[in-house]
Amino acid sequence: MEVKTILWPTDLSRNSIKAAKHVESLAEKYQAKVILLYVGVDPMTMFPAYGSYPSKEHLQHFQEYELKHARKELEAVCEKELKACPNIDIQLVTGDAGAEILKMAKTAQADLIVLTSHGRGHDELDQKSADFGSVAKKVLANSPVPVHLVNPYK
Repeated sequence: MEVKTILWPTDLSRNSIKAAKHVESLAEKYQAKVILLYVGVDPMTMFPAYGSYPSKEHLQHFQEYELKHARKELEAVCEKELKACPNIDIQLVTGDAGAEILKMAKTAQADLIVLTSHGRGHDELDQKSADFGSVAKKVLANSPVPVHLVNPYK
């Protein structure tokens, strides 16, 4: 298998950062480019439950704040966790995490996706659960390329 591009989607949770060593090792082994992807929350998916929507300006402000903060965090992850990966491309998008990961895999022509079996929503999950998180399930079921799944509890 030839690996030129590795896609590492992370939600910056404690669980998802545990994939960093796998990404670093694989990138070093294959001399591959790493696309570090963060998918921001689409706030519009939250508001139907409240029966009203904030203004377009408020939504845009929130998204800009989140992505600016995420970029700083991703840069820190690169510096601390991915020192052996000089070829890193940080990508920030907003939307459904699973769908955006799959979209990025296709558009970036990724050869491999590396992600954890559980992310942000499972920090306190019973570690004996055999069930994957919803994003991991979606990516595994629909990925056009191999997926290297990391168990953050091991």
